Amino acid sequence: MNNIVSRSGRLFKMGAAGLLLLAVAACATPFKADVSRFQSQMPAPQGQTFAVVADDPALSGGLEFSQYARLVEAQMTKLGYQQASPQNATMLVRFDYGVDNGRERIRSTGFGRDPFFSPWYGYRGWGGYRPYGAWNYGWYDPWFDNSVESYTVYSSDIELKIDRAVDGARLFEGRAEAVSSSNRLQYIVPNLVEAMFTDFPGNSGETVRITIKPEDQRAKGGN
Repeated sequence: MNNIVSRSGRLFKMGAAGLLLLAVAACATPFKADVSRFQSQMPAPQGQTFAVVADDPALSGGLEFSQYARLVEAQMTKLGYQQASPQNATMLVRFDYGVDNGRERIRSTGFGRDPFFSPWYGYRGWGGYRPYGAWNYGWYDPWFDNSVESYTVYSSDIELKIDRAVDGARLFEGRAEAVSSSNRLQYIVPNLVEAMFTDFPGNSGETVRITIKPEDQRAKGGN
């Protein structure tokens, strides 16, 4: 009997530990973005300059836009292009971003019935059924509750368009979009910009999924 109880106790502890690990993993879900890119022929960086401008006039001149525009400027500079004023740049990089108001989703948080428990006979353990009395009224285990919970998800995206300044010819179009539990633009936009410039400019007409580290790790300065 002691052996049965000991093994059952270990099983419960292992199950509880597994559930906690699942909960931690859910909190650290990586950021995934779907990136679609199209290009005609991006010029080589040598001798090329750029300026990031708002594709939506309502964002132009705003402090928030300026903050996110600097992320794009850093990526373009990393590629070898030189920053210039909109009047002097050989390329205009039109940038836009946004997040919706979110929508509710429902998921089950229960784990089904305990395989070692019968509502007719009670706990079976490792040695077969041990009757507790018919129906076992009042028996409840929160680990095996078939409950549901609702949560909110948000759709976000950025758009990037690169035009040749001299004649307005379109050189590049890109869109990065994601669905996540966060609506914080301070978190979302940097991730989407990073996704956009991963393996830039990419294969024209191809949509790829880019995975980036989760929000809690970035907040702690993780690389």
